[in-house]
Amino acid sequence: MRGINHVVLYVSDLARSLAFYEQVLGFQRLPGQFPGGAFLRHAGSANDHDLGLFESRGAVVPAPGSVGLYHVAWEVDTLAELAAARRSLSEARALTGAGDHGSTKALYGRDPDGIEFEVCWLVPDEYVEEALRGASPTAPLDLAAEIQRYGPDTPGGPRTDPAVWARVAGVDPAPG
Repeated sequence: MRGINHVVLYVSDLARSLAFYEQVLGFQRLPGQFPGGAFLRHAGSANDHDLGLFESRGAVVPAPGSVGLYHVAWEVDTLAELAAARRSLSEARALTGAGDHGSTKALYGRDPDGIEFEVCWLVPDEYVEEALRGASPTAPLDLAAEIQRYGPDTPGGPRTDPAVWARVAGVDPAPG
C-alpha cells in the first residue's frame, strides 16, 4: 500500500453533513445522484473522490474510545491553508484542538455526528530531521510561529524520500 485514497462515512443527516464538509472543509460535491449518499473531493485532488457520505438514519453514535475509526487526517498544501482551516473550523465551532507533532502541524475537529478528523500540514522533507530533533510527540501548536519559520506558502511534504524517515527512525530504509 502507498496511502489512503478515500474515506467513506455513515452519517445521520446527509444534508447537514454535506453542508459541513462543503462549507467548513472545502470539499466539492461530485455530480450524480446516489441513493442516500454523495461523493466529494477536494479541489486539486487527482482522486475520483476523497470522501463518501452515506446516510444511516437511526444509527447509534459510538461512545468515544469505542472500537472503530478514531480519526482521519486531511492534508493541506501550505500553512496558509492550515490557518484558513483553523478559522473555518473555529467559526463552525468544530475545532477541538491543535498539536505540533514535530514533522506534522495539526488541527483537530469533529463533524456534526461527532466524527473526529485532523487537518494537517507536513513539514517539507528537507526540514524533517531538524523539526523532529528534540521535539515532543505532541506540543502546543503555535501556528503564527510556524508560518514565520516556514512561510505561509511553502508546500508541505511530500514525504517521498524513505531515506529521510529511515534516518529519523534509525531503521534500514530497505528492509528484507
